[in-house]
Amino acid sequence: MRPKSELVRFVVAPDGRIAPDVAGKLPGRGLWLTARRDIVALAVTKRLFARATRQPVIVDDDLAERVEALLAKRCRDHIGLARRAGQAVMGFAKVEAVLARGRAAALLAAADGAADGRSKLRRLAPDLPLVEQLTSAELGVAFGREHVVHAALAPGPIARALVADAARLAGFRAGRGDSEAVFASDGTGSR
Repeated sequence: MRPKSELVRFVVAPDGRIAPDVAGKLPGRGLWLTARRDIVALAVTKRLFARATRQPVIVDDDLAERVEALLAKRCRDHIGLARRAGQAVMGFAKVEAVLARGRAAALLAAADGAADGRSKLRRLAPDLPLVEQLTSAELGVAFGREHVVHAALAPGPIARALVADAARLAGFRAGRGDSEAVFASDGTGSR
């Protein structure tokens, strides 16, 4: 059993196509999978969506890539919203200052950024959630810049949502685990 924050929801669209519902708000019976690329790929290759829905469905071969792209966009959207609300800072010096004052809820570090800068900031706030699934270009899009390597978000619901979605994105961008894929419909336990 896993909490919904570790899962990705899928629904059957009116045209019979399986659609990822990363926000969890689309109408219809939900099919939940662990938020990992290998799990989604296994469900596609073994035709588990058709078995779980007990009806013929159309499943795109690039479903895992679509989920990854949607989760990455959702993370960028959270960061952009925090930036527009004045709840985000970027740049090493600004992030360092915010961390020193204890006014951050999440530390963001570009996946392609240097490890030494990340470790220096991490020492200032070792207990903060670290979001490191986005590249410097993806972080830059959220801030309206070409590249951003370091950022921090203020405490609040936006930071909590970003940390949760980044954890799901990690399952599509990080190492691969076991390939146990079990479906559950809405209202039942999920794996």
